[in-house]
Amino acid sequence: MMYHNPVLLKESIDGLAVKEDGIYVDVTFGGGGHSKEILKRLGDKGKLIAFDQDEDALANALDDDRFTLINENFRYIKQFLKFYGIRKVDGILADFGVSSHQFDIAERGFSTRFDADLDMRMSKKNQLSAHDVVNNYAFEELRDVLFKYGDLRSGGAMANAIIAQREQSPIQTTEQLKEALRQFLPKSKEHKVLAQIYQAIRIEVNQEIVVIEEFLMQTSDLLDKGGRLSAISYHSLEDRLVKRFIRAGLFEGEPEKDFYGNIDVPFKKVGGLIVPSREEIQKNNRARSAKLRIAERI
Repeated sequence: MMYHNPVLLKESIDGLAVKEDGIYVDVTFGGGGHSKEILKRLGDKGKLIAFDQDEDALANALDDDRFTLINENFRYIKQFLKFYGIRKVDGILADFGVSSHQFDIAERGFSTRFDADLDMRMSKKNQLSAHDVVNNYAFEELRDVLFKYGDLRSGGAMANAIIAQREQSPIQTTEQLKEALRQFLPKSKEHKVLAQIYQAIRIEVNQEIVVIEEFLMQTSDLLDKGGRLSAISYHSLEDRLVKRFIRAGLFEGEPEKDFYGNIDVPFKKVGGLIVPSREEIQKNNRARSAKLRIAERI
């Protein structure tokens, strides 16, 4: 079983415009597919630092003197690069979302295909799990998670159903969660709605949106002038953050204008939105929702 089939491999690495002696960061190492391609384009003096918070990814570490793998969340990118004596880099790659490995290992609880304990943690060091969210969150918190992160208009009714079930007995497994929400899962849309429910809970468990915001805000300080950011997103919440950050350098409001009406932003976009080809989607169905945006530090 392949750990993770890298999405938009050529396009995302081309977007970095790799320099042979440059310093690059792959903040979502996974199976190492993107990292291997970066290393192919680096010379002897080049350097690649990779991050992955999932302990399982450590087994994929690459035997290369130019490569360092850090088992941490990429929200701490600046802190750890500083520890390694790195203050500026030439390119940063981010492939957001869940790896194929995490989906395919039943006991991780990420996939709608398997019955498993409610977990969904990308790192086993995280204290918050899906079990905590489902069994301990108040009505308002559950409703907001389902509505905001899953785009579920029935989030309030779903929250009530979860609470009614857990008052009888704790909801321990993904199958028990599915049964608690059975009335909201018409056969024609069961998989789609379940995927939205799982996505919402997973994002909350791993603080994915907050993490991406924290990460992006650090990239402008870390990238040298002319350095590239190559970011792959898999749902609209992620893509909106990346698109807005590239355009405005922030996530809310508008950037300040100078006396002449010019705005001071850290990035300029490189090209337009890139999506997988039909051929790639046929080979890897999980690529179907991927969106790549590339930006250059001004």
